[in-house]
Amino acid sequence: MKLKTYSIKLINFYQKALSSPIEKFLKYFGLLRNNSCVFYPTCSEYTKEAIKKYGVLKGFYLGFFRILRCHPWQKNHIDPLK
Repeated sequence: MKLKTYSIKLINFYQKALSSPIEKFLKYFGLLRNNSCVFYPTCSEYTKEAIKKYGVLKGFYLGFFRILRCHPWQKNHIDPLK
């Protein structure tokens, strides 16, 4: 398999095995009220799209800087891949 395929499978694993259960746990105990991501699409989906379009290095680069822009005071919530 290619590195691109492994990277996308790794992100899928993160989404299903780690992100979703943690979010459910935090909502159950009242520590998280709304969706945790301020962007649409989520940062992991954005990174997957970037990897598919630009390759592994640039895709992770774009995803990393997307995560750095993530904060509750973000004004533009819709940020598609260009």
